[in-house]
Amino acid sequence: MLMKAASTTKHHAKPQRPEDERLPVGRSFAYGFQHVLTMYGGIIAVPLIVGTAAGVAQDEIALLIASCLFVGGAATVLQSYGVKFFGSQLPLVQGVSFAGVATMTAILNGGGGIQTVFGSVLVASFIGLVIAPFFAKVVKFFPPVVTGVIITTIGLTLMPVAANWAMGGNAQAENYGSLANIGLAAATLVLVLLLSKLGNAAISRLSILLAIVAGTVIATLLGMTDFSKVGNGPIFAIPQPFAFGLPVFDIAAIISMTIVVLVCMTETTADILAVGEIAKTKVDSRRIADGLRADMLSSALAPVFNSFTQTAFAQNVGLVAITGVRSRYVVTAGGVIMLVLGLLPVLGRVVAAVPTPVLGGAGIVLFGTVAASGIRTLSKVDYKDNMNMIIVAVSLAFGMIPVVSKTFYDQFPTWFGIIFHSGISSAAIMAVLLNLLFNHLKAGNSENQSVFVASPPRMVRAEEVTALQEGDYFQGGKLIAADGSEVPVVTAQQYQVVKEKLDKGEVTCTDDIRRICDSIPASEK
Repeated sequence: MLMKAASTTKHHAKPQRPEDERLPVGRSFAYGFQHVLTMYGGIIAVPLIVGTAAGVAQDEIALLIASCLFVGGAATVLQSYGVKFFGSQLPLVQGVSFAGVATMTAILNGGGGIQTVFGSVLVASFIGLVIAPFFAKVVKFFPPVVTGVIITTIGLTLMPVAANWAMGGNAQAENYGSLANIGLAAATLVLVLLLSKLGNAAISRLSILLAIVAGTVIATLLGMTDFSKVGNGPIFAIPQPFAFGLPVFDIAAIISMTIVVLVCMTETTADILAVGEIAKTKVDSRRIADGLRADMLSSALAPVFNSFTQTAFAQNVGLVAITGVRSRYVVTAGGVIMLVLGLLPVLGRVVAAVPTPVLGGAGIVLFGTVAASGIRTLSKVDYKDNMNMIIVAVSLAFGMIPVVSKTFYDQFPTWFGIIFHSGISSAAIMAVLLNLLFNHLKAGNSENQSVFVASPPRMVRAEEVTALQEGDYFQGGKLIAADGSEVPVVTAQQYQVVKEKLDKGEVTCTDDIRRICDSIPASEK
């Protein structure tokens, strides 16, 4: 009996790490499906763009999409569930990286075929796999002042994505930015907020999924959905290795793609740190190295199954933050769903029929939550007697440059533009460098560096305090007397008028003073 009791206690013991919490299978797959819906638009965008640039047929583009879902699912399972040396074991969703789109398009435009793209991804990812343990050593240079900037930037850089989705997703479409699209996004946003407010915790946590489903139903009733393509194509298909032929290896393409891989590793490192902060779990250099190895192994194997570089999806970090579901097994369930979608293209076509504005409405909450999490981290930073305020200010501004001006780096060398075209990479690099400059390289630092300390010394004229009494204090911009009553603060003109009436005995209380001040014309104040 004692042994049975001990066993029961152990079974129900709270996991040592919050991400190790196991939920019922049904709830795990429901939450996991939310993750799939959140990143689905992003994961299919890359094969659509690259396939079109490569000039392949529509059925081959469909093959690329299915392959990206299949590889992304396998990569997600490896990253979240993890095996020895591979996988951060954090709730991180993996998928094909958008960072390589410009480089892959440039390779295709330069005369290389899609086989050359696959060859460059394979070699560059293998290089990333080799250097992953060394890259992970930089974790000690990611204190809260750096991670806070990165997390905030992740949320801010994703807001244009949400806005684009809300407008329709396709800038060439006639109804792009229409009131109907934005209205549908707004309705989805309202549904997320209302469902989040409900007292039922399960409904609140599933608010994103339920709002997307409800938004799709509304769109269907309004004739804004198109399920006509769901029946086109095979129901079941296994991704065929090297379906486009064997990879071709080109030195220039490999060098360019290696830069992309370094950007992907930077973004994945930032996402690992961000989700670790949100989940309130320990993230050290070894865990980052395991995560990067999973990232790079997935990327190296991706070309074999007709896919591209893999990276952690920042938008799903927001889903972890807003739902509070930190279990890595939920994300593993999402990875399994992606694997199934990769094997069952018909299910993928059903998910693809979800209107983009619906995703945009949900994205506003998701991405805004990421930024808010970063701001919360920055609120813990000490800004006294240091230059942390400058680090935050410059890094955030630097990260926003490619967001507000997409052509800013067009005249720079291609390799430079590839790195800094990502707002996340820009902010991360600048924050790390400035943190090194001001907080690690102490030589040359002046005393009292804080911008607060550097403000001019304060002084008050004697006549300005003669009216104050013992115990008076300021609170919320108001002057409060020792007895708790408010003392009106008036202009010189108002003071003169009130003083005259006071001498005549026309003022008996504070309300009289306010009444007189309010009656004076603004031009005379």
